[in-house]
Amino acid sequence: MKTHILLIATSLLTANLLSPAKAQFPVMGSSTQAKALPGTAGDQSPKGSGKIIGYVVDSTQTKAVEFASIALYNKTTGKAVDGTVADEKGKFALTKLAPGEYRVLVSFVGYRSKTIDNLNLTNGQTVDLGVIKLPSSVKTLEEVTVTGQAAIIEEKVDRLVYNADKDIAAKGGDATDILRKVPLLTVDLDGNVSLRGSQNIRVLINNKPSTIVASSVADALKQIPADQIKTVEVITSPSAKYDAEGSGGIINIITKKNSLQGLNLNVDSGVGNRGSMLSLNGNYRKGKTGFTLGGFGRAMYNTITKTSLEQTSQVDGVTTMTRQTGDGHSSGMFGQYNLGFDYDLAKNQSLTAGVRYGVRNMISQQDLVTRLFTNGMAGSVSNRNVDAKNLSGTVDVNVDYLHTFKPQQEWSISTLYSRNDLTNNFDADLLNGSDVLTGRQRNLNKNVNQELTLQTDYQTPIKKNQLIEFGGKAIFRQVNSDYRYLQAGPSGNFVTENNNTLGELLYHQNIAAGYTSYTYTTKQRYTLKGGLRYEHTFIDASTRESGTLGIGNYGVLVPSVNASKTIKGTTVKLGYNRRIQRPGLQQLNPNFNAANPQNITIGNPSLRPELTNNVELGLSRTIKKTFINATFFGRVTNNAITQVRQPSDTLPGAIVTTYQNIGRQHAYGTNIFANVAVTSKINIGLFLNTFYTSLTGQAMSVDGISETLTNTGFNVSGGSFASAQFKNGWGAQAFGFMQGSQVQLQGRQGGFGFYTVGVKKDFSNKKGSIGLAAENFLSNRFNIHTVLNSAQFSQVSDVYLYNRGIRLTFTYKIGKMTMDAPRKKARSVNNDDVKSEGGGQTQSGGAPAGGGQPRQ
Repeated sequence: MKTHILLIATSLLTANLLSPAKAQFPVMGSSTQAKALPGTAGDQSPKGSGKIIGYVVDSTQTKAVEFASIALYNKTTGKAVDGTVADEKGKFALTKLAPGEYRVLVSFVGYRSKTIDNLNLTNGQTVDLGVIKLPSSVKTLEEVTVTGQAAIIEEKVDRLVYNADKDIAAKGGDATDILRKVPLLTVDLDGNVSLRGSQNIRVLINNKPSTIVASSVADALKQIPADQIKTVEVITSPSAKYDAEGSGGIINIITKKNSLQGLNLNVDSGVGNRGSMLSLNGNYRKGKTGFTLGGFGRAMYNTITKTSLEQTSQVDGVTTMTRQTGDGHSSGMFGQYNLGFDYDLAKNQSLTAGVRYGVRNMISQQDLVTRLFTNGMAGSVSNRNVDAKNLSGTVDVNVDYLHTFKPQQEWSISTLYSRNDLTNNFDADLLNGSDVLTGRQRNLNKNVNQELTLQTDYQTPIKKNQLIEFGGKAIFRQVNSDYRYLQAGPSGNFVTENNNTLGELLYHQNIAAGYTSYTYTTKQRYTLKGGLRYEHTFIDASTRESGTLGIGNYGVLVPSVNASKTIKGTTVKLGYNRRIQRPGLQQLNPNFNAANPQNITIGNPSLRPELTNNVELGLSRTIKKTFINATFFGRVTNNAITQVRQPSDTLPGAIVTTYQNIGRQHAYGTNIFANVAVTSKINIGLFLNTFYTSLTGQAMSVDGISETLTNTGFNVSGGSFASAQFKNGWGAQAFGFMQGSQVQLQGRQGGFGFYTVGVKKDFSNKKGSIGLAAENFLSNRFNIHTVLNSAQFSQVSDVYLYNRGIRLTFTYKIGKMTMDAPRKKARSVNNDDVKSEGGGQTQSGGAPAGGGQPRQ
């Protein structure tokens, strides 16, 4: 879609440069401003009554080439005197021409230009050029491919764009593999994503939200095949058009779209020692109607985890030390299936609809051995074998309408219904020190998250260098969570436990929002984009245990300002925005995850939103073959939602993790990225992220006394990647990433490393390829060492990950597609307003995913 818009913009810009009469609608958002060519927009050409008409078609298909550029040159002076753009039928007309001898140049992206010489025009004469056939330009396409190889990073006034479709090592992987390579982002080994150290971000897929992302970003990314991702947009300073949610920023994943004419089917597959995948995607378009049908399935297996834990807690003068070891493995099936439809109601109106279903089935098993020591004396030894199920089914249905009045003036209506059914259950066999079964435990947790969104947007240009946007949005959201704890003896039926047996959360959250945004580009090439957004949130929440929670409604006014200017080849960007972060499902869910009773997780349905002020300064420059980007940022968050741990007052030696609005969080740092185009086919990239963070706040201790918590420190991560294209369709790529330990409110979470290399061979007919990729092959395992502590507890944990892998990939295209005209499709809904799981902590003590809380 973006490619098609670019083609239209290119043609319009060409026409604007050539014809003063038609240069009414400049391209907005560009850091440069079109200047008139000598002898064209700056001069008044002599007028007459002559006319030149014609019809531009594809030479191989006798099909109209829409929006082709037609330039008229004076043959004597060689200067351009007029120009126009063909309509949707390929027709064009140059009118009010003075007598003379002319030359016509017809061009369009993807075709070889055609020149018609020796046109002698007299006053009042009409010259019909008839059908002008443009042949395809294979050479031009090859040059575009090489350019794309070099331009991995694109910069816009409010975002950084990473072109992911060049990644050959990610075949057979998922979106997590791609996001690890995007500058400004860090992704831990559980798939939790951070932007400049903040996990309070919003992830969109093709500008659309999904309830599965609201439930768990990490699990949602596993459902997106890596080789279907075209670009990743990192929006560090969102404008007022975006929802106010996402204090760290917004990540928009754009998947590959095919809007060409004809029918085709793409087959992608991969098999490895730890996972396999199969993807089938079909596209059909005829005239005004287009359909897409696709499916993706991925299996994960042979995932082994070993853990060790030592923690000490003090409650009522009794010191309890826990020593625990765990051995586990997990397997999973992920799938995503979609059906799309688009129809051009008229020349300037379009309708888009789609249905997407996502499924996630994660099964994990872990054997835990726990030894307790009370005041230094050895106590009980117990074994616990846990089987956990993390199951999810998500349905997204959207219908969108777009009406384009003229270039950059458009009105859209977008609707979206989304529902996620999430199940987190576990069964545990309880054994004594002699491995004799003494009892069984079961936790049943059913969650439903559904939302309906209605949105309308309007934008229009003002004069030649200004654009105004405004719109409104309504979100109706409902979250339900039911849980039960059951127990049984070594045999027999399960019965309800005596304490903490039943729980239910009913959470209604309705949001009404309105915004306006203004973009202004000066003659000196300054670009300024400012906006104001207001959101009002209505909350009605209750639990079975406590009744109505009494969480008040609240409103927030969110300003945003972004400015950019290119000074002597250096682009300078300055931005400020205010963001809010509402708690997500896993922060609210009151079910306590006791799959590992020494490390319990429970949500807090009384959480309030957090409010963040962000400031950033970005500098970027291309020096010969090297692109350099450096961004300096500051972030202050009030009422921050953070994981807080404290000893249990009922279970000896246990640590309980919950979420609280702890107070204030500061972060100041820099992101540096450099890309070197060694040759047109070899790229090397380096990136470094470093920031200083300070967390401070008040939390309730186990005895009900308010405790002051504070922690500060530096967070550092970085990596490098390289890619190369060789002769005869061969290519290679390598990537490495290292993240240091991360500052937490009560300690530091351990760091980790990741690396991968891959090679690919394209078939001679360009319809398929075969590849081989290997990751973490130099070591058998990786250790994440985490140290957490407070005045009442200390915890040291080690998680050993066995993630050495290799995979073979295969892709093939069936069918043939032909060049279609650029078409502007209806916009879709963006819900950027729910906090993800946060914390991003690998579960200490080897607690398996599931058991009532989505993976952390």
